Amino acid sequence: MAVKPIPDGFHTVTPYLVVEGASKLIEFLKKGLGAEEIHLSKRPDGTIMHAQVRIGDSMVMLAEAMAEHPAMPCALYLYVSDTDALYERALKAGATSIMKPMDMFYGDRNAGVKGPGGIQWWIATHKEDMSTAELEKRAAAAMKNVKRGS
Repeated sequence: MAVKPIPDGFHTVTPYLVVEGASKLIEFLKKGLGAEEIHLSKRPDGTIMHAQVRIGDSMVMLAEAMAEHPAMPCALYLYVSDTDALYERALKAGATSIMKPMDMFYGDRNAGVKGPGGIQWWIATHKEDMSTAELEKRAAAAMKNVKRGS
């Protein structure tokens, strides 16, 4: 039987998070974002060498930072069926709010939270399809209202 170049359950791109406090992050992902733990390997000192969790139909890999592989903050965009509900769930699991849920000019309802490891999770529900021309028109209008710091 031939081995698949992309394993079952994975997509072409898989986020790999290197954080301080990987165990805490896994608990947050399970409680706050509904993740399912798929795999967990520990180093002799008990820290997480490698873990895989599934959120919806996507895999996320993660590991505890170490000297040769330091922590790297990042932001991830997470499409879900109910932005508001997952935002509240994430807050109850210990996340801090970056942005309350709101409808955005590009057709998504968005919210942002910051969880363990300094990772930002941008939660979205796609609500409206539009043409490229309409998106550009709305983006230009939205940028007119943005105040830039000096």
